[in-house]
Amino acid sequence: MGDRYRFGEYELDTGRHELIHAGKPVHVEPRALYLLCHLVHNRDRVVTKNELLDEVWGDRFVSEAALTTGLRTARLAVGDTGSQQQMIRTVHRRGYQFVSPTTPVNIPAASETRQASGRRPDIPASTHRQTIRFCNAEDGTRIAYATAGSGQDLLKAANWMTHLDLEWTTPLWSHWLNALARNRRLTRYDERGCGLSDWAVPSFTFDDWVDDLETVVDAMGLDQFPLLGVSQGGAVAIAYAVRHPERVSRLILAGAYARGRQVRASNDAERAAAALDLDLARVGWIHQDPSFLRVFASQFLPDGTPEECEAFIAFQRQTTSPENGVRFLEEFANIDVSDIAHRVECPTLIIHSRHDARVPASQASELAALIPDSQLVLLESRNHLLTAAEPAWAEFLFQIDEFLA
Repeated sequence: MGDRYRFGEYELDTGRHELIHAGKPVHVEPRALYLLCHLVHNRDRVVTKNELLDEVWGDRFVSEAALTTGLRTARLAVGDTGSQQQMIRTVHRRGYQFVSPTTPVNIPAASETRQASGRRPDIPASTHRQTIRFCNAEDGTRIAYATAGSGQDLLKAANWMTHLDLEWTTPLWSHWLNALARNRRLTRYDERGCGLSDWAVPSFTFDDWVDDLETVVDAMGLDQFPLLGVSQGGAVAIAYAVRHPERVSRLILAGAYARGRQVRASNDAERAAAALDLDLARVGWIHQDPSFLRVFASQFLPDGTPEECEAFIAFQRQTTSPENGVRFLEEFANIDVSDIAHRVECPTLIIHSRHDARVPASQASELAALIPDSQLVLLESRNHLLTAAEPAWAEFLFQIDEFLA
């Protein structure tokens, strides 16, 4: 049995690990929710950074950037920000304190309270241990990368959006990571501008993304490896494979494209539609408009459950700033590797949802025509990001295992 607290229009049930706003559940990433529970339960004092790291992450090694992200997520869930600090106050050089007026609801017996306060929530755990490290790009940008699992190397290029820590506990990515790290050493990284990598960066171009992948490979000391590129990460992977044909043994492109929407627009109507899509994205991201974010999520997960779509919206908010979200989308629209794709020398597997609502399957066909030693597999799905429950997911994994065997 846990405690229940009411503050403003919110109610927090620490026993059920549930946050309610105006009578409706609020989706919160599990670690951020536990962080919030711990702060509210100990609202009579300042909680140190080390205590929060110990309580929320336990003996798992993470950087302070993970704590910063968790606090940002917790504040967002209760309508607070780092500048306002109306709910969670930062106490310089000491820690954090929950400061909103709070009313306990249905307080249990003291023995029950002690028992509940020491119990961890059921945070979905990965089946693999992960180690997070950092390296620096040539312009000084700090890039976070992580390894999980053991065996044959597989490197995944960064894509929209990533967060090395939170990906393990979101239904969007946890099944990807657990499956890809099975019998392999999976290396991932957060591209500049999101996740645990630096958000404020001097430059934000496609070439920078390729350079960042190059930096991670050098930091890992990898000689030769298969490379996976998902969505716009596919174009980054193609550009890297062309730069370093001696290093990429096999290339996997999932939901990828050679040309961004503005580049591939072939007539006035398509150019107008691409420009309108980008204008709506600018407004929606800057203002964090809920209607836009729901429509945007539906493009990636047209057959996703309501819970998966809400998780997608929450994950985007947790992984980057609105300003960087716009910068990403502007750069994605202008990607063009169509003039170099023919220089990929390694065997390439191109996997794409047949009815992809975000990136048309015609883009996969274009890649297959451009890359010499390539094979195309179309999956029966409408989702740009495959979910764990759909049949296409099992086929996706089978094709990758066969290709890498």
